[in-house]
Amino acid sequence: MIVRSFDEFKGTDRHIKSEGGTWESTRIVLAKEGVGFSVHETILYAGTSTDMWYQNHIEAVVCTKGDAELTDRETGKTYHITPGTMYLLNGHERHTLKVKEDFHCICVFNPPVTGREDHDENGTYPLLTEEV
Repeated sequence: MIVRSFDEFKGTDRHIKSEGGTWESTRIVLAKEGVGFSVHETILYAGTSTDMWYQNHIEAVVCTKGDAELTDRETGKTYHITPGTMYLLNGHERHTLKVKEDFHCICVFNPPVTGREDHDENGTYPLLTEEV
């Protein structure tokens, strides 16, 4: 059994800030835990827009605080995301998150990330592996 407080990761290599400066993420469960998924607490900053495309991962996101507009770049459809809203990128959709108010969320990735990933020029995380 693993029991963790999000606070124990502040200032460690599990607390990541994006090179683009639009988000920070605390990686709570990673590939090295060997459970088949990863869990992150992520904050995207107000006034930013982030293009993403998880071509190697499925991601589920639950908003816990904040306000953002999610655009499915495949269809052009937009969604208003507020606390208590979940979205699932089960089709590897290219998407953009425009943040109106600091956006706090819990994210689950499958396959799990290693904690070293950042978005590339296409908004994609590389598929990195970790020995368990």
